[in-house]
Amino acid sequence: MSESVTETRSVLRSIRITLAISGVLALLAGLVLLIWPIKSAVIITGIFASYLIIAGLVYIGIGIFSGNKGWARIGHFVLGLLYIVAGVIAFTNLAAAAASLAIIVVVFIGISWIVDGVVSLTLLGQDGSRIWTLLYAILSVLAGVAVLTLGFAAVPFFWLLLAASLIALGIVQIVRAFTLGKSV
Repeated sequence: MSESVTETRSVLRSIRITLAISGVLALLAGLVLLIWPIKSAVIITGIFASYLIIAGLVYIGIGIFSGNKGWARIGHFVLGLLYIVAGVIAFTNLAAAAASLAIIVVVFIGISWIVDGVVSLTLLGQDGSRIWTLLYAILSVLAGVAVLTLGFAAVPFFWLLLAASLIALGIVQIVRAFTLGKSV
């Protein structure tokens, strides 16, 4: 019986430590985004550019060393080259790449909200809560249109929302770490 309790406490302790670490990291990331928004955007873009170059090398390796023939081999090789070129271009001017990436993300969010609203409208006859579905669809389409209309002006709002979300989630995660399993 005491072995089971010891194991449970050990598992809970591991989970609590993991929650605390992830909470602190989220809190710190949120604070960094809030305090140094431009520098953090450039750093994130640098990480993404590094990923593109590494992924490009992997795809070129797949194109060269895999047993694929014909278009699959050429496709992997070309995709690898495109990734590497995109990563190198991003590294040549990280600030401009960060701004471009931010615009692409905002446009994607705007379009996806519009599509989500339209899809919700198609489900209107099948959903049990028609009023809520209709309200959701209208709000989703309006939010998508607003984001697309605002364009680059929406980027700071999303950055602030991301920072605030990370701070809030980090604090909640830290509190969870301290309170998890206290009743055991």
